[in-house]
Amino acid sequence: MAEIAALREAELSEADLLAREREIAARHMGHFPWGSVVWCFANLACWLALWPLVIFGPVPLWLGFVIATLNIMLCYLPSHEAQHDIIARPGTKWRWLNELVGHVSTIPLNLSYGVAKLTHMEHHKHANHPDKDPDYSNHAPSAWAAIWKSFLNRQPGATAGFNRYGELMQEMKTPQSERALVIGIVYQIGFYGFLIGMAWSGFALEAALLWWLPQHIGLTYIQFYLSWAPHHPFKRQGRYHDTRAWRSKLGNILTMGMQYHVVHHLYPRIPLMRTPLAYWEMRSVLEARGVRIDGL
Repeated sequence: MAEIAALREAELSEADLLAREREIAARHMGHFPWGSVVWCFANLACWLALWPLVIFGPVPLWLGFVIATLNIMLCYLPSHEAQHDIIARPGTKWRWLNELVGHVSTIPLNLSYGVAKLTHMEHHKHANHPDKDPDYSNHAPSAWAAIWKSFLNRQPGATAGFNRYGELMQEMKTPQSERALVIGIVYQIGFYGFLIGMAWSGFALEAALLWWLPQHIGLTYIQFYLSWAPHHPFKRQGRYHDTRAWRSKLGNILTMGMQYHVVHHLYPRIPLMRTPLAYWEMRSVLEARGVRIDGL
């Protein structure tokens, strides 16, 4: 609080505040996110290994269900790093790794990288805009209402949530969106084809508890902590107002670092694992800027 007061007393200009903010951010950008890369492949390998381990008996189905649910809850964020070119920018040596992580990490979530990236970029451009933000439909008056809404948005005929992404790909009408839409359709055909094939072969329960149900739980968890919680109540727009810093009873790890989501929206190329440190270094500047800080 003393540092915040000092900033206010010094009456720093907008230019000075921005310069200090950018200086702090620059120290945290450009770091290779080895943790996210390892996370991607270790998580995917664990989920894939569950299938033979459960089907042939070493791992009981109930335990496989718990692990698979955790795998799917955790699979999105490495792809999120790739969506922002944090692993490697276009034209650089490790670009292939950036794209590989982006594509394979969300396989358990049944979400194609192209669709995820294009819709997420639109979210950053139009955060909290009722018509332009693809994730605006996640808004809800309370936590339980957000969880229930996530479930409703996945029902047949729903036009919100992840169901909205396909429509957005058609509305964009760009080569990238058209390609992403086709790949997204292939993902869906492959997913339901696999489930049907497993059921036909006598493994319906395994398919349901290692993929179908964990996917729904994972989607709800991801939408809650990556969208609803950091943007609630979805009313304000603008660089310093469309998200917030907040404290969760579950802590930073179980909320996947989203307590510091405000840093990500301000500087999307700061790796996820460095956002807490960047936040605490930048906190006084953010408060002077009028950023909403709830409990941190």
